[in-house]
Amino acid sequence: FTAWALKQQKVASQQQVGYSFEVLCHFMSFTLFSCVAVNVYVKVFTNSPLLVCMDLSLSQEEIIDPKYLWIGPDGKNLEGQTYANLTETGKLMLMGFKESMSGAYTCTLSHRIIETMTQEEVDVFETYKFMLYVNPFAPGWEEVCQQVPYDCEDATNMKVQEARNRIGEFFSRQTYALKHEFQTAPTIHYVDNSFSVTHVDSCRPGFGKNDITHQNCAGCCVVCEPGTYSPNNEVICHVCTRPHVKKYGAKFC
Repeated sequence: FTAWALKQQKVASQQQVGYSFEVLCHFMSFTLFSCVAVNVYVKVFTNSPLLVCMDLSLSQEEIIDPKYLWIGPDGKNLEGQTYANLTETGKLMLMGFKESMSGAYTCTLSHRIIETMTQEEVDVFETYKFMLYVNPFAPGWEEVCQQVPYDCEDATNMKVQEARNRIGEFFSRQTYALKHEFQTAPTIHYVDNSFSVTHVDSCRPGFGKNDITHQNCAGCCVVCEPGTYSPNNEVICHVCTRPHVKKYGAKFC
């Protein structure tokens, strides 16, 4: 998975300053391109996908003297940070992603172009933005996923359903045995047709689900945004009555 974004462009010259509209997009596996907000979901304690400081169309052109500047959620330059893997071509990978690393990551690409009319070189600045959220799969999840040829969530649901069927079969056989092999049922015994299973949805404290904000990850527990919190295993990030919380993943206000 590689994340791209269409640009917010600023052209600086002696005569004019022009701006184009800003649209955020992402590009997946070099086959699917869709213009949506760039929400990137990273499993906790794993490395993020590559964030590309360039849009798809620009990547197919020859760029003159490119320079890249990545800024993290705290407003600091990411160059030199131990958790930020920056390549010479402006790609960023965040290592061992944690809750505290969630937020907006912005890259500015500066390069030079030659004006068609004047044949003069001008500086161009492109800005790309990505929102990174933690998706809190526990450590060891990756190893389990590699053992099955299909989606991990589907595999988990199938195993739960299998457990439910086996428990139901056990009670059914026990009921039959008690009725046909014992003249008197034990004091504590299963009441026929009383076995039921209820789906319980939950997220870790500091995480929740939002089908509106995260439509492309509606089933994901993602880190609560600043100004919200989740103190327990519910799936809702509650809004703080007093907006003191300015960090991601708050468990209380």
